[in-house]
Amino acid sequence: MRRHTITPRPGWQQTVEEQGLIYPLTRYPDDSLRPYWDESAYYAFSLPEVEALEEVVEELHRMCLAAAAHIVDHDRFADLGLTDPRVVRAVTESWHRRAELPSLYGRFDLRYDGTGPAKLLEYNADTPTSLVEAASPQWFWMEERFPGADQWNSLHERLVDAWKRQAALLPPGSPLYFAHSAADELGEDLMTVGYLKETAEQAGLPTDWISMEEIGWDSLSGRFVDNQLHYIRSCFKLYPWEWLTTDAFAEHVLDTLDNGGGTGSTLWIEPAWKMLLSNKALLAILWELYPDHPNLLPAYVDGPRELATATGYVAKPLLGREGEGVTLHAPGSPPPVSEEPCCYQELAPLPDFDGNRTVLGAWVVDGESAGLGIRESAGPVTDEYARFLPHVIL
Repeated sequence: MRRHTITPRPGWQQTVEEQGLIYPLTRYPDDSLRPYWDESAYYAFSLPEVEALEEVVEELHRMCLAAAAHIVDHDRFADLGLTDPRVVRAVTESWHRRAELPSLYGRFDLRYDGTGPAKLLEYNADTPTSLVEAASPQWFWMEERFPGADQWNSLHERLVDAWKRQAALLPPGSPLYFAHSAADELGEDLMTVGYLKETAEQAGLPTDWISMEEIGWDSLSGRFVDNQLHYIRSCFKLYPWEWLTTDAFAEHVLDTLDNGGGTGSTLWIEPAWKMLLSNKALLAILWELYPDHPNLLPAYVDGPRELATATGYVAKPLLGREGEGVTLHAPGSPPPVSEEPCCYQELAPLPDFDGNRTVLGAWVVDGESAGLGIRESAGPVTDEYARFLPHVIL
């Protein structure tokens, strides 16, 4: 793994916008616009290095499924902050019937510098983004800048194939709706949902658009409906389950949750059992089940334990995103003050490449390793101001 600088292509902004990345620039607090898609540098990997990382990703995914089974079988929901009995029942039933429920994708965030084993930082298997830039613009960038080279990137093909394989699990005779939140001003959710809708259409599925805010509840039929009062039988939503089960429609969601079929029910993708994999407490369960595993960092939910004095630690809200609420604590620091439950993970500073802190986003589609996206930050936490850089296998 090496970082190389390179001159950006003329007209790169228009190019990546035409390839689906609708926000190639990020607005900073000083109101300046700076590249989010950053092709002034790229990362190069060797093929054996990528093949080894692929094996790590698939092993981590298997371990996460085993941890999810442990949570359900041993009633560890409270560790995840899941205390509502109805939500626990919904997740449990969804887990037991997971073979009947479509489940598409997820993204592992890994610490890796090219010299030691990759370390799991977190797993977002419910609403991961940065998908479009990983699947499309960086592939075309590679073809233009390094013709004949390769890339850890089979995302598009695997997404289309996943929809084809899982088509039989969808309710027949109605479109699969794709929903995003209209409150997303940046457009990242809309872009991601639009791309996934395109992959479903390439797989031959009938689809339709809707925003989460447009989904209505028909009290007469006891069904979720679109703005034309058409019954929504299945819906891919880029809307976290912790919101879906706590907002104004939560009761209706749980009453009509399709965990395998039923009149008036709605099939949501990702399924409810993905709540088990997108919660930072998963990191602590993994460390409990696989202590000293080379691809894991020590993690706990009841406090930092020995990390407070030995290595330092990172306090992560169980349901935080984009680095929100994450705090770093050096050895001997005062105890953290947090108003919400956290996971305490060993402090493992992100690798520094020429002053850039790098994290690997390794994708899983339908349970298989599928691609890589790389983000860089100026600070120690990968946040909303991170930049996306392409990569190539040389």
